[in-house]
Amino acid sequence: MIATLKATARFRVAWLWGLVLCLGLAGCALDARQDEARHTAVAAEIRQHYERILPDLPVDDRRHYAQRLYRLTGAPRYLPPNRAYADRLVAELREEIEGLARPEVVAARAEAAVTDYPERTAKQQRRKRMLADWREVAYAKGLAFRLTQASYHGLLNETDLPGHRRALRYLESVDFQAFVTDPQVMEVYAAQVANLVYYLHELGVADLREAAIEAFRAHYPPERDATLSRASYRNKIYGMTHFVIAASGYYQRPVSAEEFDWILDYFATHLDRILVETKADIYTEVGISFLLAGREADPAVRRLRDALLAAYDPEARMVPAENGSLDPAYGEHRNVLAIMLLDWPERLYPGPELGTHQ
Repeated sequence: MIATLKATARFRVAWLWGLVLCLGLAGCALDARQDEARHTAVAAEIRQHYERILPDLPVDDRRHYAQRLYRLTGAPRYLPPNRAYADRLVAELREEIEGLARPEVVAARAEAAVTDYPERTAKQQRRKRMLADWREVAYAKGLAFRLTQASYHGLLNETDLPGHRRALRYLESVDFQAFVTDPQVMEVYAAQVANLVYYLHELGVADLREAAIEAFRAHYPPERDATLSRASYRNKIYGMTHFVIAASGYYQRPVSAEEFDWILDYFATHLDRILVETKADIYTEVGISFLLAGREADPAVRRLRDALLAAYDPEARMVPAENGSLDPAYGEHRNVLAIMLLDWPERLYPGPELGTHQ
């Protein structure tokens, strides 16, 4: 009899703990759904605001926004701005490819790439001084960007860009390795280095990804963190996000979590400092890096989304700049990233393919 009573008591205790656990899990699930609803609601508000004003934004911002929203949704409504960009891109590249046959034109373009570089901010001034030592690379990296954009859109062919192989041969003649592994370059231009090595790989010009990552990790080992200025720390984190983002073809495909575990693990471990010392443009890309690697369940993602919600201005329906600016053109980059982090899709859409051969 006593044994039966003890067994019954143990059963009741186990049942009660099971009930408490189930209620706790149900509460967590409800909290998660409420969080998700808040995140997607803010993303929708930002998206509605920007799509209302999109025709009034500068042409580069319209392209930037429409390209990313297409890759997020695959919606046909974003094709017209992408097609307009493709038309401009093809016209510019045809003229540029023709000029590559004349060394004096290339020299003039290399000079202009430095002299025309903006210098409104201290960061731009540092970069301009650095690029002065790399004049031809300063021009060639821009050409690599445009050719990669053409590739992304199915335009890098003899129908749309006759003679495009001349441009590829020109890029093959440039010493990019010295540039992407130089510590002084890395100190002020880490994100652009990450972009460049993936552009060159996309184009089949050179595979400098491993060399650039090794140079980056040598320049920014964790033990240097304590001595880094805020500007240098931001450059480091922004560079790390761009190794991930560039590997995705700018949101066209997922990336390997294993390949970038050194980045994602660093972000997770140093998230407190990242949130304090960087700005919304940067920490939002930190969150997107987790999403591209399939790590949406990582606790860091929720913290980064919550930080973005805390920064959000509901009256302006956008995330303000670090200085409080609500200029929609100045904020387009930041706010399209916010849409992506807060309302990440189940799949990504490559392209769009816009070539005449399609």
